[in-house]
Amino acid sequence: MMISRLATITLTTGLMALSPLAAGTFEYSLGDTVFEGFVAMPEQAPRGAVLIVHDWDGLNAHEIARAEAMAAAGYVGIALDLFGRDAVLEGIEDYRRETGALYGNRAEFRARMQAGIEAASALEGVPADMVLTGYCFGGAAALEGARAGFDMAGFVSFHGGLATPDGQDYSATSAPVLVLHGSADPVPGSGMADLAALMGALDDAGIQHHARIFGGARHAFTVEGSNDWDPDANAGAEAALLEFLEDVF
Repeated sequence: MMISRLATITLTTGLMALSPLAAGTFEYSLGDTVFEGFVAMPEQAPRGAVLIVHDWDGLNAHEIARAEAMAAAGYVGIALDLFGRDAVLEGIEDYRRETGALYGNRAEFRARMQAGIEAASALEGVPADMVLTGYCFGGAAALEGARAGFDMAGFVSFHGGLATPDGQDYSATSAPVLVLHGSADPVPGSGMADLAALMGALDDAGIQHHARIFGGARHAFTVEGSNDWDPDANAGAEAALLEFLEDVF
């Protein structure tokens, strides 16, 4: 996918000069917006890179912990920022504003993801083989990236929005898709009927796809401290991700 605006990348930490399991932030820009991602490097030579798109409340401790967990498992863990370093994220109305702006402008949605991917690819020591993952809003972003035809080894959605926007399909997708979802997800566009429609669309497009459904789990089952936190479903989803990474890398 081509983007009309150049992404400028600036490392804000000397990552490669740090000790094993080095971690830190990196900046990049698209147009006038500056973004701040987070990267964690494994002790050994990386087996691949796992990109993580945040939930609707932006890049925070949850995504940083996931990036660090990926590094501990032998992958480069990279959390991308889709809202911008200076976005105001203080409550539900802010979250709705930021996600709604991107859901309403799919070209911008894809451009911001592509800018983050390019920035991550430019970091020293990051392998070319990448999997795009995400949580909630980020899960919808992972599926958006699949439909956009991003050059990835795979796509993984954790309790993401599953509905396919009008005018989109999976004809450009060229890598396997894994969906990790709760059967009791009440969010519109994330129910079991939406999952069935997604599986049908992927099947029609000839895309290798898998789904792991966690009975009784609600929407944000991976977010510890949330009302939907489900440690058993979270553990199952993490194990399924690691199995998927073993298969695609």
